[in-house]
Amino acid sequence: MEATESALLAARLQFSITISFHIVLAALTIGLANFLMVLEGLWLWRGKKIYLDVYRYWLKIFALTVAVGTASGLILEYQFGLNWSRLATQAGDILGPLMFYEVLAAFFLEAGFLGIMLFGLKKVGPRVHFFATCAVACGSLISAFWILSANSWMQTPAGYAISHDGRFIAQDWWAIIFNPSFPYRLAHMTLAAMLGTATLVAGASAWQLLREPANPRARLQYSMALWTIIVLAPAQIVVGHFHAEHSLTVQPQKVAAIEGSWTRPPEGAGEPMRLFAVPDMAARRNHWELAIPRLGSLYVHYNLTGTIAALDEFPAQDIPPVPIVFFAFRFMVGLGLLMLGQGMAAWMLARRQRLFNTRWMMRGCVLLAPAGFVAMLSGWVVTEVGRQPFTVYGLLRTADSLSPVSHQQVVASTWSILLFYLLIFGIGLWVLLRILRKPAHEDQPGPQPTLADETGDS
Repeated sequence: MEATESALLAARLQFSITISFHIVLAALTIGLANFLMVLEGLWLWRGKKIYLDVYRYWLKIFALTVAVGTASGLILEYQFGLNWSRLATQAGDILGPLMFYEVLAAFFLEAGFLGIMLFGLKKVGPRVHFFATCAVACGSLISAFWILSANSWMQTPAGYAISHDGRFIAQDWWAIIFNPSFPYRLAHMTLAAMLGTATLVAGASAWQLLREPANPRARLQYSMALWTIIVLAPAQIVVGHFHAEHSLTVQPQKVAAIEGSWTRPPEGAGEPMRLFAVPDMAARRNHWELAIPRLGSLYVHYNLTGTIAALDEFPAQDIPPVPIVFFAFRFMVGLGLLMLGQGMAAWMLARRQRLFNTRWMMRGCVLLAPAGFVAMLSGWVVTEVGRQPFTVYGLLRTADSLSPVSHQQVVASTWSILLFYLLIFGIGLWVLLRILRKPAHEDQPGPQPTLADETGDS
């Protein structure tokens, strides 16, 4: 039993490492692909070469992200097959086609047009090149669609039947793909990818402006990134609220862990909002709790008396690791509020015509450069750890999804993956920082295409 639990913990740790690396790169790919589409569209619309200069600058980073992300994705697939073969056996009839659609409809679409994005502007002409950029951006969103559909089905399974040997059999693909939590997760994750990219672009641009305040290209990308944050940060908070509200219906244990609620308050007392606590799984209570009475009921039930199901109302074996979920959620919300404040500060400075000469704002943007992706990772921890102890929520336990591998095998493969990641990500980060240190300039090598250059555009 101890050996099995040890192997399970090692396999979960390995999955968390691989998915954490890969999800950041996947989200950055989505955000940059759509950022590049907007830049090239503005160049075609307005005819200003500054948009093309910024496009070419971030295209290098996009290509690097795709290359490293592909490598990390291969490792993710490897460990999935190595450690979770029972999950593949039990749920493969549903998860397999969804993953296949992602590869067929999304990855090939991105890969097929990426070469035109990188090398084809002077060969196919601006309009065909813009079509290629749009295809890659569309492919990135299609990829997110299928991956999140598969993950959401594991969170809220629907449209299935269970065979005599315990396998999940597809009965209604419409219900499987558009399962109950899918719309919320798709919107929340897409906004997270855009926000993470925006904070990164804002941070890199602010760093460049601190060194070269008059650089018009750094100013352009700085302004575009901040306007994205201004619009999307409030939208993300609203979407996140409705996502949590839906989770209260379909995954009440997760919401109870998020709130750190061990015992339901007396009738009429309302649900407190716990700002801080140290949940104790053994004692089934919180230490050093700091809470505001009744305020939790206001954002959960829109009144001051409602309560939620508490953790002591569920079997102990069905409760997720409360401390991890509790703190990850507050870390995500805290960073989200910081990004909201970043957007509000940028809006006020823009109204006063001081956006490009306020150095404290630029320094703040540099510090918040990774905030979007760190918040996204924290949200992913809430999503995945909050689902435990299940892989298919309420139906298939994580312990029953594990391959028959030993603890030593999993640990050895984990060290191999870590060494590979340190090499690949170390090189990728080094190249990324070299590119970001040099702001986009007008003096790009080679002849510059114009809107009149339609060679090869039929």
